[in-house]
This record gives sequence, structure tokens and C-alpha cells, in this order.
Amino acid sequence: MLRQVIHRGLQSFFYKLGLFVSRHPVFFLTVPAVLTIIFGFSLLNRFQPDTDLESLVAPSHSLAKIERSLASSLFSLDQSKSQLYSDLHTPGRYGRVILLSKPGGNILHQADVILQIHRAVLEMKVNYKGYNYTFSHLCVLRNQDKKCVLDDIISVLEDLRQAALSNKTTARVQVSYPNTKLKDGRSSFIGHQLGGVMEVPNSKDQRVKSARAIQITYYLQTYGSVTQDLIGEKWESEFCKLMHKMQLDHQDLQLYSLASFSLWKDFHQTSLLARGKILVSLMLILLTATLSSSMKDCLRSKPFLGLLGVLTICISSVTAAGIFFITDGKYNSTLLGIPFFAMGHGTKGVFELLSGWRRTRENLPFKDRVADAYSDVMVSYTMTSSLYFIAFGMGASPFTNIEAVKVFCQNMCVSILLNYFYIFSFFGSCLVFAGQLEQNRYHSIFCCKIPSAEYLDRKPVWFQTMMNDGHQHTSHHETNPYQHHFIQHFLREHYNEWITNIYVKPFVVILYLIYASFSFMGCLQINDGANIINLLASESPSVSYALIQQKYFSNYSPVIGFYIYEPLEYWNGTVQEDLKTLSQGFNTVSWIEQYYQYLRVGNITATNKSDFISILQSSFLKKPEFQHFKNDIIFSKAGDENNIIASRLYLVARTSENTQREAVELLEKLRPLSLIQSIKFIVFNPTFVFMDHYGLSVTMPVLISGFGILLVLILTFFLVIHPLGNFWLILSVTSIELGVLGLMTLWNVDMDCISILCLIYTLNFAIDHCAPLLYTFVLATEHTRTQCIKNSLQEHGTAILQNVSSFLIGLVPLLFVPSNLTFTLFKCLLLAGSCTLLHCFVILPVFLTFFPPSKKHHKKKKRAKRKEREEIECIEIQENPDHVTAV
Repeated sequence: MLRQVIHRGLQSFFYKLGLFVSRHPVFFLTVPAVLTIIFGFSLLNRFQPDTDLESLVAPSHSLAKIERSLASSLFSLDQSKSQLYSDLHTPGRYGRVILLSKPGGNILHQADVILQIHRAVLEMKVNYKGYNYTFSHLCVLRNQDKKCVLDDIISVLEDLRQAALSNKTTARVQVSYPNTKLKDGRSSFIGHQLGGVMEVPNSKDQRVKSARAIQITYYLQTYGSVTQDLIGEKWESEFCKLMHKMQLDHQDLQLYSLASFSLWKDFHQTSLLARGKILVSLMLILLTATLSSSMKDCLRSKPFLGLLGVLTICISSVTAAGIFFITDGKYNSTLLGIPFFAMGHGTKGVFELLSGWRRTRENLPFKDRVADAYSDVMVSYTMTSSLYFIAFGMGASPFTNIEAVKVFCQNMCVSILLNYFYIFSFFGSCLVFAGQLEQNRYHSIFCCKIPSAEYLDRKPVWFQTMMNDGHQHTSHHETNPYQHHFIQHFLREHYNEWITNIYVKPFVVILYLIYASFSFMGCLQINDGANIINLLASESPSVSYALIQQKYFSNYSPVIGFYIYEPLEYWNGTVQEDLKTLSQGFNTVSWIEQYYQYLRVGNITATNKSDFISILQSSFLKKPEFQHFKNDIIFSKAGDENNIIASRLYLVARTSENTQREAVELLEKLRPLSLIQSIKFIVFNPTFVFMDHYGLSVTMPVLISGFGILLVLILTFFLVIHPLGNFWLILSVTSIELGVLGLMTLWNVDMDCISILCLIYTLNFAIDHCAPLLYTFVLATEHTRTQCIKNSLQEHGTAILQNVSSFLIGLVPLLFVPSNLTFTLFKCLLLAGSCTLLHCFVILPVFLTFFPPSKKHHKKKKRAKRKEREEIECIEIQENPDHVTAV
């Protein structure tokens, strides 16, 4: 009883709303237009891109950021970023270049050319306010001699050049890999500076025979001032230009350059590349909506309503964007998906209102017809819009740990609200004017009076075709002239009979089993998309650099800083064994290991604190080859006693080409050890900020949104008109969501912020299209389930087909945008639309004929009513036998 009261109350409210809109169409047409103009100007004036890529795509709250703060408080990260190698996530300003020799070549034989390029970088000048700045003015300085920090591979190349100039063979200068001895006696790790290495067979010291690539990084100082940052940005820009020029001058080498701004620039490049394609997409959607709303009947055809419906969603999106920028929002490339998301939901409301108009009686005044259409459609559209708002509202909640997802969901919530308002106001007003034209018998395209049938009969065929209002097709058997719409005609005359055929049903069941199998198989192979190149333009310098880097420099993981942040008894044998256990399996760059070896070689005993620290300070750290280790130890003095309060060492693991996944595994293995070991330490690398619990952070929004929708559907079981409708809706949405998730994984789509947003959208897109179909089915009073599903498809199939076809056709231009971000968007939305279409037109029409709700009670009620009616007629005939004779 309560369900019926609520449903009738909502229908009554929207009927009155429809009447109010139909009586004041100019007002509801003008207000949205004025809002769009106001907020559209703010969009143009306040547009500002977001340049902080880390804040957008890295988890907002992660342990890695806390570890970064702690590590930075102990040892300056700016001074140590040359040791804390990170592939694409190096903090601060820098310029990096990979020099690649031709296939079969040895890059070490081209040391002189590489050093020429290196000198060109050092001599490069940047002018700022009349002053020229070179690398020496901007570089990170070493503490011991205040010289620029340079990669050790430069020293190796200088040694090779000196050997070549003195007519020595390169074999005299022995280069080992990944650790090599430098001329000053230092042992240096060059695993990330030398790539594509082939070692001398059976070489004990891992001597290098040849190498394909060299990677050199130029680190700039970061003081935090705006002026310094501006000069650094100009230097990076000149660096990239210089590398491009050097590539033209040295054809025997391939040069790939990267700077700190490259990632953001190539991330934003997607928006620039997609602008033209989005306009093409809009044109395709306009064309599809216009054609699908047309009929041969020039009176009842509504091409302009399809066109105006799409424009309604466009102006509502412009208004939403204006509100976003007025509230100090900053644009990023992930927001490219909003026009497609908003269009997919908004045009569904447009086509449903158009179908609702077609279901009204033609003999009613146009205002009543508009009110009837609102009463019929807006209840369902309000429910689906509310679920959209709940899903994206949950995605915008504090539980979401990725800022890009949160910003997108916030913007999407505003878009959904404005879509809803614009459809019942702006598009409703357009529907009123179109209804008035139809009632006054005006042509739907030329807006002229349609002549009478007698007048048309005297005109040529082409004129009759253009001005035909369907009078020759209608008869007293056809009460609904709109049944001649080509989609409705196809569904009614052909498709409904075919899909409900008993011989087709087994094949549909087999098809669904195949669909479910592939979906399940894909769900078991989900990969997290922590790789930043998934969001960049595919032909950008950053992607090219990352691919070459992954190919030639992925033998070793990023250098992990191992920070011991509490005083430790380093002279204790047990502590030494614990440190060896922790660093086992890693290639270490450690003052501790070098110091222990120094003591062994010198046969020096340091088994107590005073001897250990005394020899360390007075002897070991005075040696030129060990002086750089001063930066890795923090001493404190209490009276005459010195203490080591903190220290650090570096760990590097052997990895494969999938470096990022293995780096995450290393972090997950090392971090728990810090809790159970007696040695208190933290591990950090700048890459960890982007990877730390990324999988959990990126999947949390879709889990929260899915849970929110599921909870709402369960709680409204006893409020909707029929609980089985919600039950079937939950099953359908779950099937579609898991299908999209599994198939996109099989299509090599990782779980990044774009695919997660698409999964949230899939939940709502599935509800948007399945809900009207299912509720019409469960409320149908026909004798059989087959007849009920036929009526449901006939009533809502046209709107579903119109919307999904417009949506899918609008996605096609995204395929031609050379960007990984748009490829992901295209794949996910294509799967969402296809799986929804498959369920609405193939799977549900067949499965609903097998399972509840049963229609037998409706059949019994109809039989009882028919029997009662026959008895009344018999009584009337018995009482008045002359009536039969008269008839």
C-alpha cells in the first residue's frame, strides 16, 4: 500500500510540474540560457590548468609521504636525489638524457661524442632579466668540495677518452657493472647510468664488454623561491631544445630527453590533442540523435527535439564547468571524460521524454500531453539521477584517496544536478513548443501548415513525401500513429518475435555463459595502473623516454634509501648480522659495508663504541675514496663522547622489465620488517609516493560507490512499486559491472584513475537503461512473461537503442586521439555501452521469461473479470430479450 501511495504521489507531483512547465515555457527556456551565458563567461575568464601532477594522481594519504617527511628531516632529499635514483618521479628540477647507440654498436666507444654533448649542456646559458645562468649557477652542490653533483658515468667516460688519446686500448680501463671503481678509488653504482650491458664471459669482476645506452641526469638546486623555479624551468626548456639540436648534429646516436615539467606537459597535451576530436564527437551525436528522432510522418517526426536534447546537455555541461572554475577548480586531463559521462545520462532522459510523449493520447491538449509525459518518465529518471548523484558523491567523499578521482566526482555531481534541471526546464520547454506545433498541424522541419489530404492528392509524389503526415497509413485499427517510427517498427515486427523464440533462447544462455566465463577470467587478472605513462599522450617525449628506459635500464630497481633513525650499536656483532640479513639479496651502496671491509683489510679491531667511532671519524672518513660517506652519517656530541644518532645506506634489487610492480613488492616486504626487527628503520624512494597502496586507493571509490548504490537499492525494496524490480536490477548491474571489469582487463586496461571512474559510471549507466525495462516488466499485467517482455521492449527499447547508439558513435573519435588516457576512456566506455546493450536486448529478454515474477495471478484476475463481465451481459440479455432482436 505504501509503495503505491509513494509512486502515485510522485507521479502526481511530476504531472503538476509538467503542467507548470507547459504553462510557462518561455521562463523555463530563458533561465537556463541566462545561467549558461553567465557561467560560460566565467569558464573563459577563470580557466586554469593544474600543474601539480603528484597531488592529482598519487594517493593523498600514504605512509610513503610520512616516510618522505621523516627522511627529509634527517638527510636533505635535495642533496641526496642523485643517489636516490627514481625513473620518472625524481623530485625537483632536473634534465635527463638517454644516449642510445645504433644496434650492434658500443656506446662506450663514443665517449668523446658524449662528452662533447655533456660540455654543451654545461656551457648552455639561460638569460633572465639580463643575467646569464649556466648549469654551474643552478646545480646541486656537493658538501665536501662545493662542486656540481654529476653522475659517475661522466668520470668513466673521461677515463675512456684519456685512454683513447694516450693510444691505450679501452680494455686497459676496466668498467665493471653494476659497481665500478673510479679513478679516485671510490666504488660507484652505475646500474642506472649504463644500459643494455653485455659482460665479458666468465669475468669474476663483471667487466663490461659492450653497452647500448648511457643515461645522464643534471640535477638543479631547489631553494623554494619563485625566481629560482622560473630560471630552472627556462633551463629545462633550453635543455630539451639543445638535445633536439644535438640529435640533428649526431645522427649516429639517438637522444631521448626528459625534464621535470615533461610529465605534466605530456599529461596536459591530451586535452590539446582531443579538442578537435571532441567537437567531431559532438557532431556525430547530434547527427545520430536527429536521425533517430525522425519519422516519415512530417507532423509527428521530432528531429529538432533530438538536436535540442543534445544541445541541452551541452549547455548544462558548460554551466557545470563554469561553476567548477568559479569555485577555484583547476582543469586536468582526466576531466575529458565528463562530457561523455554527462551526455550518456542526459540524452537518456531526453529520449525517454520523447518516448513518453509518443505514448500520450493525441486527442489531448499539448499541455496535458507534456504533463502526462513528465508523470510517466520523470519518476524513473529522478531515481536514476539520484543514484548517479549518490555514486559520484561517494566517489567525492573523504574516503577517496586520489585527488584526480575526487575532483572528477565533484564535478560530475554538479553536472548531474544541472542535467536534471536543464532537462525538465529547457528541454521541457522545447517539448512544449514542439507539441504546440504538432497540435496546430505544423510541419516538424519547415514549420509551415500541413495541407489537407485532398490538396496533397493533387500534388506530385515528392511533395506528398515531404508533406506526408501519415494519414494514408492510419486506420481505425491503429490507435497509435507513432508505431511507424522505424525503431519501434523493427522491434515490434521483427526483433521481439525473434528474441523470444524458443529456438533462440538456448543460444542466448550459451552466449551468457561465455560472457560470464571471460568476465570471471579477466577479474582474476586485474593489474593496478600505478604507471604514470597510462595517463600521457602516447606519442609524447615522456612516453618514448619511459619505454627506452624500461628496455635498457630496468635491470635494477629504483635506489631505495634505508634510513636508520635511532642510535644503534654498529660495533655489535649481532647488529652487524641483522644488517646483513636485511640487505641480503640487494646490491648495497653502504658506508657500513665499506667500513667493515676497511677494518678487515687493515686488520683493525673495533669492538667497542669508542674505538669504532674514533677510527670511523679520524681514519675512514678522511680517506678521499670514502669522504662522500660523511653525508650518510649524523653524529652528535655529548661532552667528550661522540654518538651516531642516524645513518643511511642504499639498497638496489635486481629486477626485470616490470620494475614498478617489483618495486611495490619490495616496499611491501621491507616495510613490515621495520616493525619486527630490533633495528628501527624506514625505506624511501620518490617512486613510492606514487605507488604506495595505489591499488587500494584507486579501487576504493568504485567499492564505496557500488556499496552505496547497493545499500540504496536494498533499503528501497519496500518503497518501490515492486521489490522484484530492485532484485533484478541488482543482478543486472552486478553482471554488467563484472563483465566490464573482466573484459577491460583482458583488453590490457589497468586499474588507474580513468578506468575506475569508468567503472563508477558503468554502475549508473547500467541502472539508467535496465531500470525502466525491468520495472515495466514486473508491473506488466499480460498473461505471459513473453508478452510482458515484448511490451517492455516496445515501450522502452526505442529510447535505450537511441541513447546507446548515440553514446557509442560519439566515442569513435576518441580512438583517433594519440593518448593513452583517451584509449583507456574509449575502451572502458565502449565496453560499458556494449555490455548494457547486450543485457537490455539479449540477456534480460530471455532470462526474464524463465524466472519470477510470475504472471499467473494476473491471468487469473483477468479470467475472473471476464467471467464476471459475461455474467452481467447474460443477465442484461435475460432481462431485455428485445435488445438482441434490435441488434
